[in-house]
Amino acid sequence: MRINCPLCGERDLREFYFKGTKLACPDSEEWGADWDDYLHNRDNPAGVSQELWQHVAGCGVWLIVMRDTVSHVIGRVAVAKDEVRDAG
Repeated sequence: MRINCPLCGERDLREFYFKGTKLACPDSEEWGADWDDYLHNRDNPAGVSQELWQHVAGCGVWLIVMRDTVSHVIGRVAVAKDEVRDAG
């Protein structure tokens, strides 16, 4: 599998660290069922998901990668901090 880093270009999967599926943190600062679910439970759906990857053997940037978990086809790749800035 190859990932197209927006800063470095297309690179082999071995240059990247997979953090996991991109999840929104619970709004509450108090410990409760929502935080327990966020920390300990993960869905594993088949299909397209947003994932966090870091280009550790390259520029070091964190990326949001749209990847189909069945075919491993990668769609959109974006720098994570740019996505957060655009959303806010």
